[in-house]
Amino acid sequence: MWNEGCNWSLSTWEQHKLHSQMGSLTSDELADSESQVSPFAKAGFFSKMSFWWLNPLMKMGYKKPLEDKDMPLLGSTDRACNQYSMLMEKLNGKNLSPSPATPSFFWTIVSCHTCAILVSGFFALLKVLTVSAGPIILKAFINVSLGKGTFKHEGYVLAALLFVCKCCESLSQRQWYFRTRRLGLQVRSLLSAAIYKKQQKLSNAAKMKHSSGNIMNYVIIDAYRIGESPYWFHQTWTTSVQICISLAILYDVVGAAMISSLVVIVMTVLSNVPLARLQHKSKSKLMEAQDVRLKAMSESLVHMKVLKLYAWESHFKKVIEGLRKVEYKWLSAFQLRRAYNIFMFWSSPVLVSAATFLTCYLLKIPLDASNVFTFVATLHLVQEPIRLVPEVIAAVIQSKVAFTRISKFLDAPELNGQVRKKYYVGIDYPIAMNSCSFSWDDSSSKHTLKNINLIVKGGEKIAICGEVGSGKSTLLAAVLGEVPKTEGMIQVCGKMAYVSQNAWIQSGTVRDNILFGSSMDEERYHNTLTRCSLVKDLEMLPYGDCSQIGERGVNLSGGQKQRVQLARALYQNAEIYLLDDPFSAVDAHTSTSLFNEYVMSALSEKTVLLVTHQVDFLPVFDSILFMSHGEVIRSAPYQDLLADCKEFKDLVSADNDTIGVSDLNNSKPTQRSKEGVSIKETYGIHGSGYTESVKPSPADQLIKKEERETGDAGVKPYMLYLCQNKGLLYFSLSMISHTFFVAGQILQNWWMAANVQNPHVSSDLCIVDLDIPFAFALSLGGSLIAYGNLGVLVVITWQVLSVSVPMIVLAIWLQRYYLASAKELMRINGTTMSALANHLGESISGAITIRAFEEEDRFFAKNLDLVDKNASPYFYNFAATEWLIQRLEIMTAAVLSFSAFVMALLPQGTLSPGFVGMALSYGLSLNIMFVASIQFQCNLGNQIISVERVNQYMDIQSEAAEVVEENRPLQDWPQNGNVDIRDLKIRYRIDLPLVLHGITCKFEGGDKIGIVGRTGSGKTTLIGALFRLVEPTEGKVIIDSVDISTIGLHDLRSRLGIIPQDPTLFQGTIRYNLDPLGQFSDEQIWEVLDKCQLFEAVREKEQGLDSHVVQDGSNWSMGQRQLFCLGRALLRRCRILVLDEATASIDNATDAILQKTIRTEFKYSTVITVAHRIPTVMDCDLVLAMSDGKAVEYDKPTKLMETEGSLFCKLVEEYRSHTSNTDI
Repeated sequence: MWNEGCNWSLSTWEQHKLHSQMGSLTSDELADSESQVSPFAKAGFFSKMSFWWLNPLMKMGYKKPLEDKDMPLLGSTDRACNQYSMLMEKLNGKNLSPSPATPSFFWTIVSCHTCAILVSGFFALLKVLTVSAGPIILKAFINVSLGKGTFKHEGYVLAALLFVCKCCESLSQRQWYFRTRRLGLQVRSLLSAAIYKKQQKLSNAAKMKHSSGNIMNYVIIDAYRIGESPYWFHQTWTTSVQICISLAILYDVVGAAMISSLVVIVMTVLSNVPLARLQHKSKSKLMEAQDVRLKAMSESLVHMKVLKLYAWESHFKKVIEGLRKVEYKWLSAFQLRRAYNIFMFWSSPVLVSAATFLTCYLLKIPLDASNVFTFVATLHLVQEPIRLVPEVIAAVIQSKVAFTRISKFLDAPELNGQVRKKYYVGIDYPIAMNSCSFSWDDSSSKHTLKNINLIVKGGEKIAICGEVGSGKSTLLAAVLGEVPKTEGMIQVCGKMAYVSQNAWIQSGTVRDNILFGSSMDEERYHNTLTRCSLVKDLEMLPYGDCSQIGERGVNLSGGQKQRVQLARALYQNAEIYLLDDPFSAVDAHTSTSLFNEYVMSALSEKTVLLVTHQVDFLPVFDSILFMSHGEVIRSAPYQDLLADCKEFKDLVSADNDTIGVSDLNNSKPTQRSKEGVSIKETYGIHGSGYTESVKPSPADQLIKKEERETGDAGVKPYMLYLCQNKGLLYFSLSMISHTFFVAGQILQNWWMAANVQNPHVSSDLCIVDLDIPFAFALSLGGSLIAYGNLGVLVVITWQVLSVSVPMIVLAIWLQRYYLASAKELMRINGTTMSALANHLGESISGAITIRAFEEEDRFFAKNLDLVDKNASPYFYNFAATEWLIQRLEIMTAAVLSFSAFVMALLPQGTLSPGFVGMALSYGLSLNIMFVASIQFQCNLGNQIISVERVNQYMDIQSEAAEVVEENRPLQDWPQNGNVDIRDLKIRYRIDLPLVLHGITCKFEGGDKIGIVGRTGSGKTTLIGALFRLVEPTEGKVIIDSVDISTIGLHDLRSRLGIIPQDPTLFQGTIRYNLDPLGQFSDEQIWEVLDKCQLFEAVREKEQGLDSHVVQDGSNWSMGQRQLFCLGRALLRRCRILVLDEATASIDNATDAILQKTIRTEFKYSTVITVAHRIPTVMDCDLVLAMSDGKAVEYDKPTKLMETEGSLFCKLVEEYRSHTSNTDI
């Protein structure tokens, strides 16, 4: 509801922080701000009234395409930080007031902008009064033509007065529109800031109702709709005032016949009341359908790589198309009702005219030129406001629905911020839990963690281990304050750093991700890179740590992303470190190095809680928490736990069985050589990887900036739009209808002008319905009406050609002059909106990390800056529209006044009073319709930029065809599973270096192949080439005698199985995630769940296979998600299966069971295993060792073990060393 209560506000401390951020600009930044401050803020009264302050920007835009750097800053009043601060002060003031009523969010926003509303309302009223003077002046002018003038030269005075009135009308309307759009911009910025701030504090239960897609909709769609509402607000009451004044004029002209006009208007309004309710329902349903479709679309785009690997693109496309059909159903309902609305209101002036003239005829009221054309002019006066009524109704409905949605979001539950006590430095027990229970869903009856008792001393190292889904990650989240506490007492004191299990990386540079808002300390920074084993990786990037990394770190390997996270945490120099299984994504050598250098050395004096499945690290910890089913079974040092806890002993035994240390020891070579026979030494650090002064070139960066067209959009986007869904047919029908409509109106009024003395007057008007799309129809209709009006003026007073022809030429030039800037402003607005949406999306996905590092304020400040950067081009765009329209209105006022001046010059009797009245009545509406036509065209030109942007994505080069009909493989292909890789070379872009350098090897059908190598050696890229996620630069991959580059992508990927490195679950049910295509029975699915150790976890759920999986599968642990991916592979049973770090996030006992399951279930399949755990590949038939994108070794593991100096031998030795050495 509009008056929905708002129970959220900003604390005094938060307000102080916000104000301090606003005032924290450096002197250089302040100087830049002053030099780029909004010219509107510095403009004087005349400049603001005439939009003269915009001339420099318009001139610049005409000379060259505008860019982001050309945008002046917004004025201080328009900036999001000031708007948000003002809202919070008002809300807090109302919360502190003695009134028991809950402050209304809507009325609080209104109270923030009361002055702006009143000022714009004054200009709206002034516009209504000045436009109403037109018919009165026309009546006086006709009386002059009839020889009833009251003084000499009255015609000239009236012509001059007409010009003055039209100029005042233009000035007032332009200020009305500009100020309401500016107000709408302020409200939009305010709401965007409020929504962002809210999502930073959103509870987990609220996230279930408000997904990231919903929140994105609130900012991009709903806040925009509400921002448009002030523009329409004054239209609601000015239309009523305009109608009342018009009825008063009509009463003066036709007397009691005016009642007919009033009756028709009232009936039109009343007949649309039920329709408005239906429109509201349709709009609500439409926005709900948009949310669902956008959520599915976003999820598909984010996880597109997974969809390609499983060959599910077609299925998910059908799902999205189905959601689009539901959305289209409600869209059609809304637009059809809107079309009916428009038909009713557009036809109402005609009905009013017919009813009034019929009443005049019946009441025998005499009609002459004076009252007929004063009536016609008055009718023209109210035509435009009446025709806008449907738009006003639609805007109000959309705004109301949007405001209701945002209000519900802002009232959603928040996290409890009382867990962390910030300023207790050096406290003896930084973490204390006493009989605590926690639940993700705020339910005290269903605990996620139960009866947790934990006391951690300062500087202690605590390990947390247990089976998959035992609650390890949830325990860390509870320490962070992310999980609602249902019982007990918890206290956490000190600055925290957090490393999540699923790496969260921002768009930007590596350096930005590591510094994470902190100032640069070169010594500490370089030490951080060294301890996180990042130096060599950074040397491989084109600009070292200044290299751009894409959204979610897409161009970094899993291990690299995790080490960037570790570096971010280490650089913060926190007191408490919460590490959620950070070593699972890196190889054994890197894992050992990180543990020694990072945990045991760099964090030697820090308090550390480490979740890990790597049992070999456990002996050096001060204490180990062994968890099972959400409880801490036992907490003790390693040896005590080993002696007293059977479950822990079983876990360690499983690890020793998996490792097979004795086998590794027996297989090691008797002699080590520093000169490897088949690999080059790549383990030394030859540089820092720290780029100090290089400025990256955008062309050389790995991530491309979003493209933006420049210049005229041309005809192509218009034709693309019209060619969709019979658009050309509807547009043609609309054009024909408008032509008949305008011609009919002109001919009817011409007939009245010629026969105005005849008392037997009737009307026969041609009314044609409007069709969608509305933008094209309004642009076309406005243009036809405007040029029709101008044609009437020219025919009656041909002398006006001397003014109208230059005016048309100048108008066309002004339109082009305006569009040169306006289109670039709209394009910049689009790209800045992408940046704003990207930041919001990253903030939602990384909310836990941001809160853990207490960086909410910095991210909020960046959001405010992005809101302003997006608002700036929008502000100057609508200001430019008013700049153009005002000049066009002055020109049309000059044409009308010149026409009146010509008629005043002509001898009396040259023109009949009827034609004088007709000319002036059309001239009065010329001002409105000519400007409206130009405005509609400009708006359409701006809106077509959206079509252009969509077209950019449509023109991006697609992957190869899904199916090549002339070269489809056999149904049972591949039969043997032979994989032959020949001289495979790959680069990600034509201007980038090779990442795979001539890989040549052969995997025989049924063989078990292991692929090993250091992090970033090219293992995952090789797998990507097998699935054709990236096409070879040279070489080929042949599977069972078929070159995979010659067949369709769907035919290839659907025949291969994979368990990907990043386990992905989709929103839906467990059944849907395992079998989205519906190919398998429930019995088969349950059987697979049992084999992948998920049977009990799923059976415990009330709905079983229909249990809900939330977005990104976040209600399941990382390990469980990997097991679900294994379940998919077991269902598909492909001849070739790829395991890409498939068991990295599960414990060794479960891993051993699963490896046995894979060996049994895929006994006759070719299994390609990419692994960091060396024992995983020890029983493989062959091992491929990779380094720097090259295949340096390929042989049986036992043979490679016997080769002196081999890479595989070194990896095995490192693994054996770090598993057998309890001192690490």
